[in-house]
Amino acid sequence: MIYFDTSYIAKCYLNEPHADKVRQLAMRSDGLACSYLGRVEFWSVLNRHVREGRIASKQAQAIRRVFVEDEVNDVWHWFPVTSDLMMKVCGALEHLPLDLFVRSADAIHLVSATEHGLNQIYSSDTHLLRCAACFGLRGCNVIP
Repeated sequence: MIYFDTSYIAKCYLNEPHADKVRQLAMRSDGLACSYLGRVEFWSVLNRHVREGRIASKQAQAIRRVFVEDEVNDVWHWFPVTSDLMMKVCGALEHLPLDLFVRSADAIHLVSATEHGLNQIYSSDTHLLRCAACFGLRGCNVIP
């Protein structure tokens, strides 16, 4: 199983640059995982694409239907966001170097992957990738 952050989830469903590389990786995997936060963030990504005129509202609805169908078919494995997880995220943030730029959502993704025994995380987010090692993860990006 491999962990995709929201930037990679979006590339599975939207025709963004280099989406083909992410889709190829997804097809070769034995399962895709993410914190439940990623599902919420993806809904927000779709709203942003509609707001910015990149896709029509009807397209966003169609993408949501395909996404839910993929969930039903066990394509996605969602890791719960619990109070215990949030405490672990806070503990991790407390012990990071102060000059490291870590966004709260990235920290949730990184701790979620670690807590579920994964040793790498896939993302095109340069900030998240720079932080991965501090969480004991290898940050991976198939996009050149």
